[in-house]
Amino acid sequence: MTAPKTDGFHMPAEFEPHRGTILIFPKRPGSWGKDPAAAQQAFTMIAERLSRCEQVYMLVNEKTAETARRMLPTAVQLLEIDTDDAWARDVAPTFVRNHAGEIRGISWQFNAWGGEFDGLYADWQKDDAAADAVCKALGIPCYNARPFVLEGGAIHSDGEGTILVTEACLLSGGRNPQLTKEQITAYLLEYLGAEKVIWIPYGIYNDETNEHIDNIAAFTAPGEIVLAWCDDPDDPQYKMSHADFDVLSQETDAKGRPLHITKLPVPHVPVCVTEAECDDYEFAEGEDTREPGERLAASYVNFYIGNDCVLVPQFGGIYAEDDARACEILRGCFPSREVVPVPARAILLGGGNIHCITQQVCGSAPR
Repeated sequence: MTAPKTDGFHMPAEFEPHRGTILIFPKRPGSWGKDPAAAQQAFTMIAERLSRCEQVYMLVNEKTAETARRMLPTAVQLLEIDTDDAWARDVAPTFVRNHAGEIRGISWQFNAWGGEFDGLYADWQKDDAAADAVCKALGIPCYNARPFVLEGGAIHSDGEGTILVTEACLLSGGRNPQLTKEQITAYLLEYLGAEKVIWIPYGIYNDETNEHIDNIAAFTAPGEIVLAWCDDPDDPQYKMSHADFDVLSQETDAKGRPLHITKLPVPHVPVCVTEAECDDYEFAEGEDTREPGERLAASYVNFYIGNDCVLVPQFGGIYAEDDARACEILRGCFPSREVVPVPARAILLGGGNIHCITQQVCGSAPR
């Protein structure tokens, strides 16, 4: 199914009601270690909390189905769809909805965040097929947006016609180098049913996705944005966050509203992978590797908004005060939802965080 320009479907905001949330049970040793138990426990904790307020769908294969069924609440629906890794945000469909409440998915082309140019692993065929398989399993019609390369973590919607992206990601050489910025904008407007794309220059420092938007900035309500922030001039993130703030502070959304920006500080010192954690990885040929002391792309903006909650990454230990401050700031942004702190270092070691492993299935149109 190809998206006509006038079909009336648009990408709702994440804070609008969901039909459900998609996750993928983690197993890849190059992301989650030779023993993925810690990551599986973190995914289970997230699935359990979300299952209280919406349907949770967990993708599994023949090797993970038994463990997943044993660990997960019975309310979680397992879908036997094999994938290369567990980044549901990027390989599951992007869902859109019309005013009648009908839902459709979008299957973008996936190339492991850069393909042969700078992709993170060499074999991504299962991931690339996941969006179509999910739509088929859920009985939802699916747009074929190929050959346009995009991941769900690269776009954020306010549900009212505004899409937020980073130049670092969408203009990277491994995505759609044959297209101009204007052509990419037009593609997003058509498929997402939007009226305006706001481009900010940067994401989070050392984010191996070429700096996805979902690690640096997110809409919390129409006209309201949280931005990952850094006050240390010696930290590379300082100039990146300040450059993004300069753009956003001069912008308006699709409705002409100026943006209210809430600063959400990153951890006060970088979160880095340890030697022991590095020893636990088992990388496949052609897969991006890690080194002891490597800085991870830790950000509290990588939260996920459930129907009645906001799940916030927590890094623990020396970051306890940072963790608490992030939750307190987000309580102010989401006064009607429970802000739930989630220990998330095991997810971060895979390369992303809570938002990266979740993908919302939008609900019917609000009345």
